[in-house]
Parts: sequence; structure tokens; C-alpha cells
Amino acid sequence: MAVSYDFEGSVVLVTGASGALGSAVAEAFDAAGATVCGADIVAPDDEDALVDPAAVEFHETDATDEGSVAETVEAVVDDHGRLDAVCNVAGTWRGGDPLHETDVEEFEMLFDVNLKSMFLTSKHAIPHLRETEGAIVSVSARSSLEGGEGDGPYRASKAGVRLLTETIAAENLGTVRANAVMPSVIDTPMNREMMPDADFDEWADPADIADVVMFLCAPESEVTSGAAVPVYGES
Repeated sequence: MAVSYDFEGSVVLVTGASGALGSAVAEAFDAAGATVCGADIVAPDDEDALVDPAAVEFHETDATDEGSVAETVEAVVDDHGRLDAVCNVAGTWRGGDPLHETDVEEFEMLFDVNLKSMFLTSKHAIPHLRETEGAIVSVSARSSLEGGEGDGPYRASKAGVRLLTETIAAENLGTVRANAVMPSVIDTPMNREMMPDADFDEWADPADIADVVMFLCAPESEVTSGAAVPVYGES
């Protein structure tokens, strides 16, 4: 049974909006009537962007830089007078080497892009979300649940996303809900290029994950906060 949501009158900020998952989230909220503010370092008209430019009000943002994030959040609120939901989608993956062969630059980049970006965006959005009793949904990962070979820093950064989600939920109980989704492998052009022999049908479609993100921002999930929701597909 198809489920539809009505976000008419809501203002939603999506980080990483030009990427595969971010674009799916942005376009889903746009179709549900929300005003979608997309934040990314890649503009919608860039050849690498996947988002429909018509679906977002674009804000060029370095989500790892506090000044840039603060400017974007304030611009969204100044323009629209409110902020109802934040979707922390900005993120990346690197791996392949054991920990003792991993460059510190790779470690720092993963924590900046995956965890610091979520921290900064949430930090500056929470005061505004308290006014609207809004929601934050962040992207963790299935692999954050345990250690593994070759991508320890990535797993650790995504585990941090889960823990900060629980912290936000505890600190804002009754005012701001915070939840995370945990994908396994997402069906994106980059993943298909990296793993051409995989069974793509087992991977989660970004649009299906976007539906879960919308649910976690909707009134139907008002009793849910501090959760990490699996969105594994069949993988």
C-alpha cells in the first residue's frame, strides 16, 4: 500500500542534496509539498549533481565548516521564518587499507564529512527546530554496528552519527525528535561503478530510503526518537 505525506508549509533542510541519496530525499519532500532547501558544495547545475534543480532552493555550503553551516541555517530561517526538519545526508566512504596503513588525512576527512557535518548542522538547527518541535534525521550505516576489515574509520564515523543522534534525542526530549537511518549498500551510480558484478536488485533504492526519512519527519512517527532504523534492502 502506497503511503503519502503532506509537508505543505514545512521548511526542510537537506545536506548533501546534490548526491544520490540527498537528491532522492530532497525530491521526495518537494513532491510532498515542502519548501526544500538543499545544501551542498556541488551546485544542482553541476554535471556531477543528481538533484532536480527545480526541487530545491540551493545554498552552496561546506558542511564541514562552521561558518558556512551557520550562514546557511540562518539564511533558510531568514528567508522562510521557520525550520521544520533537517536531513543530514552529506557523507562519503573511503576504505581498502588496514588501520595501520591508513593515512591520517583519510581518517580526518571521513570524520569531517560524515560526523562533523552532522554535528555542525544539528548544532545550528536545533534552536530553530525547538520552536517548531521539528525533527532531525541523519544517515548512519549498517557497518557502524561492528568493526570490520579495511574501513574502520568510516565505520567509526558512522557510529558517531548514531551516538550523536541518541544524544540529541535525549537533550531535546519533547521538543526535537532525532533519528538515524542505517543503509547497507545503496543503489547509486558510484556503487554500480565500484561493484559492477554485484546483484543491484539486492541494494536499497535511494527513493525507498527517502520514504523512511520522510516518515521519521512526519507526525506519524511522533513517538519515535533516538532510533537507528535499518534500511538494508535485501543486502
